[in-house]
Amino acid sequence: MTLYDLFILLILIIASLLILIIMVQNPKGGGLDSSFGGGAQIGGVQDTNKFLDKATWFLAISLFVLIIFSNFVYHSSMSKVESTIKVENFEKPKTDAGTTTPATDNNTEKK
Repeated sequence: MTLYDLFILLILIIASLLILIIMVQNPKGGGLDSSFGGGAQIGGVQDTNKFLDKATWFLAISLFVLIIFSNFVYHSSMSKVESTIKVENFEKPKTDAGTTTPATDNNTEKK
């Protein structure tokens, strides 16, 4: 598993979590807070929207950063592959061009 594969795996996990967190939120501002009784409840349920908001921003920023880093890792690994291919092609000498003998013309008559 290369570093690029690790970045892709992390991107997929974070994207899935981001989808789940966004789907839990209510677009009108209620979200999970209104599901558990709204503002009348005392406890940690009122902080649910704050947690979901912070988690959404954290996952979105980390997804963006991982995509940028994976781009750099991909291009650096591809340049190493291209340089290896170029070196391998130049190191092998072409020997089959020197083993052929020139054709002689046996049909020429001396006058």
